[in-house]
Amino acid sequence: MEFNQVTSLFLAVLIFLIGSFIVKRVAFFDKFCIPAPVVGGLLFAIMVTILNKLNIVEITIDTSLQSLFMLAFFTTVGLGASTTLIKIGGKLLLVYWGMCTILAFMQNAIGISLANIMDINPLIGILCGAVSMEGGHGGAAAYGSTIEKIGLSTATTIGLAAATLGLVFGGLVGGPVAKYLMKKYNLASDAVDVKKWEGPKKHHVERLADERTWMAQLFLVTFCMALGSYASELFASTTDLTLPGYVGAMIVAVIVRFIIDRFNDDFINMPTVHVIGDLSLNIFLAMALMSIKLWEIADLALPLLLIIVVQVIFITIFSIFILFRVLGKNYDAAVMVSGFIGHGLGATPNAMANMSAITSKFGPSRNAFLIVPIAGSFLIDIVSMPIILTSIELVK
Repeated sequence: MEFNQVTSLFLAVLIFLIGSFIVKRVAFFDKFCIPAPVVGGLLFAIMVTILNKLNIVEITIDTSLQSLFMLAFFTTVGLGASTTLIKIGGKLLLVYWGMCTILAFMQNAIGISLANIMDINPLIGILCGAVSMEGGHGGAAAYGSTIEKIGLSTATTIGLAAATLGLVFGGLVGGPVAKYLMKKYNLASDAVDVKKWEGPKKHHVERLADERTWMAQLFLVTFCMALGSYASELFASTTDLTLPGYVGAMIVAVIVRFIIDRFNDDFINMPTVHVIGDLSLNIFLAMALMSIKLWEIADLALPLLLIIVVQVIFITIFSIFILFRVLGKNYDAAVMVSGFIGHGLGATPNAMANMSAITSKFGPSRNAFLIVPIAGSFLIDIVSMPIILTSIELVK
């Protein structure tokens, strides 16, 4: 049974909606912030695996549009790199960003080292490193497609499986570690009245996006996508180094954002750009998940789990003995530790959920809710991207 391009797109949207329905009604998925396309996509992949193993039917998905949505998502990440936000975060944001850089390097080092010890492809170690830990499902699907072109046909499946495990561990570990630090060092919020704290407020759209605004933002996104893809091709052809199109698009978007902010910082409507990015990511992930072949990585289940467990142990030790201290060894630092573990093993929503759980009980931490989303949303990708691509080049 073959699904053409249009039907596959429809199926991806349907899978996202089914995933959203399930997430809202299953407490486990909601608690650990498992993305809707991941839930729907994995259910579809499991169904396809069962049908395949029982020799009932073999389903083929047309994922030719997947790269387009991936390109759009990473472009919106680059457009979010506002120098104004970095200035607001100040020195503490730079320190936190630096810790994210160290984590990305160490996650790849751990993954590659354990892969070599277990005598498996070191590219699998990279997929269980910063690609799926700091990168989450988006990074796993994006870099997975890149690594598949090198020769590891199951790369995307491995990366997505690792990202799912990381997401769950990130939700399980972040809160308890922060509570341990607060109890050990007798930390408390500086808020005068903790009871009045209602947790982080959702950002409201300040400007309603009309048709002209939408088209202006689409022009900006597609311009960066086009120029970035050409830049990636030019770089790859002149240096013989692998540079996927989404990398060039993201770099171009960062440069474009910097130039625009210098002349007219009101031109980019970030709420609209975020919507474009969210839609692109959801469809991209749904397509990636629904096309994976779970039966191809059954033999790697134990090695994958072992690498992820070591990643969890490392980030826990790193957060307690290094991150917590360099961030100030105070209440804000403890809350940021819970967020760091959340997005260091999973994704930014995981980080926000961890911090919300802590602050709703112990009081506000405005620094944490300023710094962690900025770093987790786009700054991580900027620093982890060259580390991941360099690691791929070294072991391929």
